[in-house]
This record gives sequence, structure tokens and C-alpha cells, in this order.
Amino acid sequence: MYLTIDLDSKAPIYEQVSNAIKERIARGDLKEGAQLPPVRQLAGDLGVNLNTIATAYRQLQTEGLVTVKHGSGVVVNARTAGRIAAAGNDGELRAPLRTALTQLVLAGWTRGRILSLVTAELKDMLKGAR
Repeated sequence: MYLTIDLDSKAPIYEQVSNAIKERIARGDLKEGAQLPPVRQLAGDLGVNLNTIATAYRQLQTEGLVTVKHGSGVVVNARTAGRIAAAGNDGELRAPLRTALTQLVLAGWTRGRILSLVTAELKDMLKGAR
């Protein structure tokens, strides 16, 4: 699996890994039942500590996006699993969106430019999705 991390980013590496996997699931690149690389392999590929990858996998499991089967690996759950778990509280989903939109507004972006950006990103993300 090809993932990149940004060592200059303020985001923790485990969060970057988790977000990259979430994006691949959202795009449909990782389908239900897909096996993720073992912790040791992904850590070696990215040049990071084993615990970093284990933390990312645990976070994905907590969100219902993967199942960790000790001894047999990590498997992607249905794409809807995370949405079902989060459906009860859309405030949790809106908070990061509001933060990103606030940053764009404070940067001086117009409503039209923000909408164009959001539309383009969503279109790109859902390219391979059903």
C-alpha cells in the first residue's frame, strides 16, 4: 500500500497514516474485506516506529473502519461502518469542516472560491466510489 507522510506536518504521524487510509477507503481504493499491510511491514515501508502504525490501526478500529484480528491482520470493514457509527452525532463531523472553512475565510477566500475548492475535492475523492 502506498502512503506518504509529511515529517514537517504538525499532525502526528499516526494521524497522517490513519487519515491516508480513511481517504483510500472513502475513494473506494480499499474495499470491504481488503487486508491492510502488517504493522511491521507498513512501519518499515514508512520508516516509522511500530507503535505509530499500531496506534493508527487502533484509531481506525475505534472508528469502525477496520477490524484487527490478532495473528491474521487488519481487514477493512464496510465503508458505511464509520458513517453509521458517526450518524448519531453530526456535530462531530461538522467540527473539522467548520475549522477548515474558518481557516479559508480568515485567509481571505471568497465564498465562490471556497465552494469551488470543496466541490473539486469532493469530486476527486468520490471518483472511484460507487
